[in-house]
Amino acid sequence: MQRLRVRFSRGEEIKYISHLDIIRLWQRALNRAGIALAYSAGFNPHPRISLALALAMGVTSEVELMDIVLDKFITPHAFTATVGQQLPKGITISGVYNTPLTLPSLQSQVRQAEYIVTIATDKNKGDIEAGLNDLLDKETLPWQHQRDTGPRKYDLRALVEDLWLIDWRQGYCTVGMRLRCDSSGAGRPEQVAAALGFEKYPDAIHRSKLILDTN
Repeated sequence: MQRLRVRFSRGEEIKYISHLDIIRLWQRALNRAGIALAYSAGFNPHPRISLALALAMGVTSEVELMDIVLDKFITPHAFTATVGQQLPKGITISGVYNTPLTLPSLQSQVRQAEYIVTIATDKNKGDIEAGLNDLLDKETLPWQHQRDTGPRKYDLRALVEDLWLIDWRQGYCTVGMRLRCDSSGAGRPEQVAAALGFEKYPDAIHRSKLILDTN
């Protein structure tokens, strides 16, 4: 068997496709390309495809990671050329790498993610920078998120690793966010934006980096 790690982008054309639909999209593309997928054991076997970190609907990315276990060997170059022809507009493969089968699961390796967030605002540059520093100076930030199962309360500050202002122009700003995402919780850019005092939902959220534990 062979384990490949695939890096790909998710563009505007498919940013409203759900996490599960992205996995199905990949499975169909791999099947059409004739890739020999390995399947799990058990009563209901499924292809051994896993994404590093679910991407919320409406968010674009240039750094998505996916591990695929194959029954038959294929070179990364051949994989890219063959599968790339089967992918819809909005998904582009940017790298394919052989990965040891013995490595921990991809999901368990994710530690942080970076985002570029564009928000409409009337705030001036100085106020925005002060707000970023103020949040980073906090030791805790009690937060509540409403879910289908009811409210979830947690410390939002513990999920924020760093914040920085990328750009400001009258009426808009772009903020960089490095957020924690591991087994204990995952920071969400839109919630951090709300905690910073921005009244409007971000106009654009783009994932620009995934940071893995390589130990």
